[in-house]
Amino acid sequence: MNKSRTFEELPVWQKARELTQGIYSATKQKPFCFDKGLVDQITRAAVSVMSNIAEGLERGTTNELIYFLFIAKGSVGEVRAQLYVAEDQDYVNSTSANILRHDAKAISVQLSNWIKSMQTLDTPKGPQHHIEPQKESDFMQQMTEWKKDFELKLKNKEV
Repeated sequence: MNKSRTFEELPVWQKARELTQGIYSATKQKPFCFDKGLVDQITRAAVSVMSNIAEGLERGTTNELIYFLFIAKGSVGEVRAQLYVAEDQDYVNSTSANILRHDAKAISVQLSNWIKSMQTLDTPKGPQHHIEPQKESDFMQQMTEWKKDFELKLKNKEV
């Protein structure tokens, strides 16, 4: 998988932390700071990137790590999309928005490459930290069931 012992040592997590700092800096500026909804959304998405990388690494299995890396990848895409909104509303200038989007895209590429490296046929799919293989498949089954239940609730507007 990787040679890092902690998530803080991961270059992709370090880049996500830098992106989060850049997002927080941008959202503190006027007039951006007055759009509480967008500020909340973009800062939460940025924090989600670094948090899900950390959570995935701290989990016990390769499949769980991949799952959380996909969530992080989705969140970094969300940051990029919201930067377009911020730019369109003249909350950030195009140069700053492009720099932050470029950083976000680089993180997305790193996450994609990491995920792909773990999805190859020769990558062990079992537990990383002495967790029984059955627990890994149980987790993935629970996540599948949770997703179906969530999608049903979303469709029925129960969420």
